[in-house]
Amino acid sequence: MSVVEVKQGTSPIILGFPHTGTDVPSDIFARLNENGQMLADTDWHIDQLYDGLLPTVTTVRATFHRYVIDANRDPDGKSLYPGQNTTTLVPETDFDGRPIWRDKEKPTAADVRRRLETFHRPYHDALAEQIKRVQAEHGLCILYDCHSIRSHIPFLFQGKLPDFNIGTSEGKSCSPEIASAVGRIAFAAPGYDAVINGRFKGGWTTRHYGQPEKGVHAIQMELTQSSHLATEALPFKYDETKAEKLRRHLKDILEILEQTAIKLGSRYEQPKT
Repeated sequence: MSVVEVKQGTSPIILGFPHTGTDVPSDIFARLNENGQMLADTDWHIDQLYDGLLPTVTTVRATFHRYVIDANRDPDGKSLYPGQNTTTLVPETDFDGRPIWRDKEKPTAADVRRRLETFHRPYHDALAEQIKRVQAEHGLCILYDCHSIRSHIPFLFQGKLPDFNIGTSEGKSCSPEIASAVGRIAFAAPGYDAVINGRFKGGWTTRHYGQPEKGVHAIQMELTQSSHLATEALPFKYDETKAEKLRRHLKDILEILEQTAIKLGSRYEQPKT
């Protein structure tokens, strides 16, 4: 199977989808327990939610499930949120802290190394290639990393999560103009709530690629699944009515990002080829 799907566009915007994939090789799937085999911690239908909102955008999507290996985690295994509950490079538990592997079937260090080479590295090689191409064409690149999560997960956070969770690594991964442009739309969206750098400040993708001083801006958007799903449990059905309402705001976000990218592009010299 192909572990990454790339759709190349002409926009200065790239959409990253590290967690929408549900492919699990049969030998790995057999090692998951009944809980793990539900693949509950998928970013359900997020690629569908963004589809067609900005026709010229480039997309990079991992087809493998995050239980195989998490494409949004540091390949060295460092925690994104030291001291807080979170999941690891190859998760041992789900978002509720429950085991996902059969007894004596937890991934070994050798498993992790193989999965880094087979899944994690190809995804990021493809992403880095598209960032380089887009930056060469436009003088800068904005990587918008697309995510979703259940709105209530006591193991990870207290209470209800805001609908729009914007992560910029505390302002380090993108310019203030980009964070402000996204925030203006998210905070003004009627019927939704939003936060910047709340519980989710951007994963490894945002932190690794976001180098605004070099013309690569990265921002993460974590949406609550209640904003576009009929239910935040199996079968995680897409709710067309909810989704269409949300898509109007997401379209506005992507369009203002593209406008902002054009304005900011003149700040950066074209990379030499």
